[in-house]
Amino acid sequence: MIPQGENIKLTVDSGIAILTIDRPKALNALNEQTLHELKSALDWLEHHAAGREGSNDPSKTVDVVIFTGAGEKSFIAGADILEMKDKDYQQGERFARFGQSVTRAMELLPQPIIAAVNGFALGGGCEFAISCDFILASENAVFGQPEVCLGIIPGFGGTTRLAKFVGLPRARELIYSGRKLKAQEAKEIGLVNELVPLAQLMDRAKAIAKEIQKNSPLAVSRSKKIMNLVYSMPMDLALREEAMQFGSIFGSHDQREGMSAFAEKRPANFKGE
Repeated sequence: MIPQGENIKLTVDSGIAILTIDRPKALNALNEQTLHELKSALDWLEHHAAGREGSNDPSKTVDVVIFTGAGEKSFIAGADILEMKDKDYQQGERFARFGQSVTRAMELLPQPIIAAVNGFALGGGCEFAISCDFILASENAVFGQPEVCLGIIPGFGGTTRLAKFVGLPRARELIYSGRKLKAQEAKEIGLVNELVPLAQLMDRAKAIAKEIQKNSPLAVSRSKKIMNLVYSMPMDLALREEAMQFGSIFGSHDQREGMSAFAEKRPANFKGE
């Protein structure tokens, strides 16, 4: 059964999953309950990637995930400040570690995740967006890591991941200042791949998901894995790892089918195996 929660919704249609944070009255802020519900949903999605044991039901196999927030104002406005404000040192560290485990689960999910940012993506919201593979944003989106304005620092991976999107000097400036970015500037500095009118955001995300879906799930998943693995490696080690992963896919169904289909000038029938 597809997991649901009080604060999240997960739907699957034709291999495309939509995972939605559903706390619009709180601008989709992340409390501990929401993080636990997200982790359960991500565990289910991992189990239902193409080629995984238990994913043989085509109605539940997931090739691509779209991650978004409910409503028209906010993707995720941040972590729930009212829940955080009275935590002590140990409670704060536990909260950060659990949030990090959820963003890491997103980063390591076999399927690509498209962030469809439909409003505020601040603090934890920005951290969750940059844990996705890439970001589409509506024209009303606002990004930022304003934790220093609250007397804290990013705790869900922002101090490491933001630099991968925008470079270290820009990440330092944004985190030290707490400055918020409107959607156009976020695109100009490389944080956002594409700007879309709010009314068209989900349609555009689905269109990109369908383009990805035409390809071998095994090859897409392996591409994601290797890019995550080698990003910060020295070049020689990265190239060695890439070659190993490249070789490991040969002999698979998808490799043989993809190349045979090309030679025979017919559509490929990929299985993720």
